[in-house]
Amino acid sequence: MYEFAVAPAVTQIRRRGVVITEVTPESLAAELELEAGDRILRINGRAVRDYLDFRFQTGGETELIMEVRKQSGEEWELDIERGEGEDFGLGFEQIVPRQCANECLFCFCKGNPDDARPSLFIRDEDIRLSFLYGNYTTLTSITEDEMARVIDQRLTPQYVSVHATDWDIRAYLLGIDKERADISGKIRRMIDAGIEIHAQVVLCPGINDGEVLKKTVEDLSAFHPMIKSVAIVPLGLTRYNTDTRLTAVSPEFCVRTIDEVSQIQEAYQQRLGTNFAFLGDEIYLKAGKKVPTRKHYGDYPQIEDGIGMVTSFQQEFDALVRKLRRRKLKAGIPQVEATVMTGSLFAPVLKARLEKFNAEFGSKLHVIGLENQYFGGDVSVAGLLTGRDFLGAKEQIRGDLAIIPASSLKSGESIMLDGMRLEDLEKELGLPVHAMDMRGFSELFM
Repeated sequence: MYEFAVAPAVTQIRRRGVVITEVTPESLAAELELEAGDRILRINGRAVRDYLDFRFQTGGETELIMEVRKQSGEEWELDIERGEGEDFGLGFEQIVPRQCANECLFCFCKGNPDDARPSLFIRDEDIRLSFLYGNYTTLTSITEDEMARVIDQRLTPQYVSVHATDWDIRAYLLGIDKERADISGKIRRMIDAGIEIHAQVVLCPGINDGEVLKKTVEDLSAFHPMIKSVAIVPLGLTRYNTDTRLTAVSPEFCVRTIDEVSQIQEAYQQRLGTNFAFLGDEIYLKAGKKVPTRKHYGDYPQIEDGIGMVTSFQQEFDALVRKLRRRKLKAGIPQVEATVMTGSLFAPVLKARLEKFNAEFGSKLHVIGLENQYFGGDVSVAGLLTGRDFLGAKEQIRGDLAIIPASSLKSGESIMLDGMRLEDLEKELGLPVHAMDMRGFSELFM
């Protein structure tokens, strides 16, 4: 999920055009004497609202007229000829997200501590970010202009939080009226225009599970293949979300859900050639069940929502082991002693892999499964661990370095959810801390 380093959109004064933040040296933009801080207003007479507009309006164009407002206030009109496919060499300001107007029972923003990083309180509902980063929207307040943009600019696929196709129940979950909750017409319009959709259900025990879930998946399957998949992920409650209408997800609930969904998956596999509805990894792990194999997930349509991440990790890890076996025969591999910190839910999976790894390659990799003290509740995934959680394990760390999940850092920045920076964590722990995904882990040995 994309995260924003901006204030909420409702506090922003929107100005015309899109601001240039970077110009690549010796690029076409540099030749045109464009500079950071300049604002592109129009392309071929059409207004530019953001960099998606810029990309759409310049795509495939070799001759165009660009209207620019310089930082000085001077306005330029550039008559441009460029080679086919030639890049301008421009970077642009971030998109300011459109804000969500719903009051979802389960909204994670309601479960944040008061001192959480400000960007965690931004509730985005933006079709542009859905297209760019896979952020989910509910479509409850999409405007005609936004709908037209999705269709005209082919912003496909879109990721839609459906939650239930019983519109009374959806209205209850989202805290809105039934008329707004019913997005059947909007889904139909997108699909008729060739826009693909990936749907999401946040499963809340006693509200949209059981027969309600079956109806939801069945209703959505009628639109397959334009609705490509449905991700079913469990409700997550922190200690700060105390809404009595919500019930925590239990292991027993997960076992029952797996049994129910497995039956409908078999039916869809026969009818559609795909499982269509996929359960989040968290549901299998909480149930104490093995996650499905790669075949189950196909092309991993919603892996960023935690659907098939564990299976993908296991595949990548096994591929690394095969490479290291070949390398060991030729030149040996580095002997590493380190402590790997991860969420309590994933720790048993990782520990089982690393114990075999240590035995084969002589490394000393120790796993610590951390309870999330910052958010509390039933939050147990690695990506929501914070600097304070890692500091709490200081006395258990062994070896020359500590490894934390790359997903616990903000995208593009070395900062964690509680605002602690990676370099500050290193100082507190007194040893190097590496934030890694599987690629980074592989580089330790390759």
